[in-house]
Amino acid sequence: MNLQFLMDGLVVGATLALGATGVTLTYANLRFANFAHGEFLSWGAYLTMTLAGLVGGLSGAPLAAQDPFSIGMGLLACALLAAALTGVLALLIDVALFRRLRQRGTAVTAVMASFGVSMALRALLEALYSTSPRYFSEELQIALPLGAGMRATPDQLGVCAVTVLLAAGVALLLARTAVGRQMRAVAENPSLAQVVGIDVAGVIRTTWLLGGALAAVSGVALGLLVQVRPSMGAELLLPLFAAAIVGGIGSVPGAVVGGLVVGIAEAATVRFIGAEWRAAVSFVLLIGVLLLRPTGLFGRRA
Repeated sequence: MNLQFLMDGLVVGATLALGATGVTLTYANLRFANFAHGEFLSWGAYLTMTLAGLVGGLSGAPLAAQDPFSIGMGLLACALLAAALTGVLALLIDVALFRRLRQRGTAVTAVMASFGVSMALRALLEALYSTSPRYFSEELQIALPLGAGMRATPDQLGVCAVTVLLAAGVALLLARTAVGRQMRAVAENPSLAQVVGIDVAGVIRTTWLLGGALAAVSGVALGLLVQVRPSMGAELLLPLFAAAIVGGIGSVPGAVVGGLVVGIAEAATVRFIGAEWRAAVSFVLLIGVLLLRPTGLFGRRA
């Protein structure tokens, strides 16, 4: 029995999970769908590549790979810094635009504005880096046999492990820390949270920082496994929202499970139906969940 499609789906799901976690946190706390979120994936990947180039140029040596992976610890450090910078970028966009719209307009206005932000961020990437694809590493890896006909490269297994660790970390943050409890309170009822003394504006700032950082890590993972290009985030936007809604808005475990469901469904479609139908999978799942279980797998009814 060849279950390679299952492994492929898990890897795709792992790259979606962290980005979907950022989507679900942003939507739960800010009450609007940010269609610029996909661009944070692209910016995270390009910022990582830029920082890696600067570090390599300053040190006089490239950021060497570390066996058995195709990248080294230097690039991981650059990815962490790029994640922080992407979080700051998300926060600055909120300060310059979305916060003003929340004060003056409606959620629909913010959603429409996010389309413009998305196009502007993508155009800026194209102007700075061109539309040509780039790669974090050109090193070829040998896939390791995992049984049942499944194989995966060390990089793919590493991405899955990082997803599990970061998702667990975010879940613990929300469940065990004061900031996490405040975020959950704002997600439940922002007006009541403000009445009891919670700094709602501070929670919103934390949400943007965390969501942008998680999106950046997701973009680096995608760039490592496939390639880096300005349109990569926009192409993943529908799968990201599908994963967040399938899992249940506001649920971090739900976002991870939703990402895996979308990834496995896409891989199974490619394997058993045809690659030309892959783009429709996220849309079908999204519509199906909204019709049958609007709260998602882990969501709660209001």
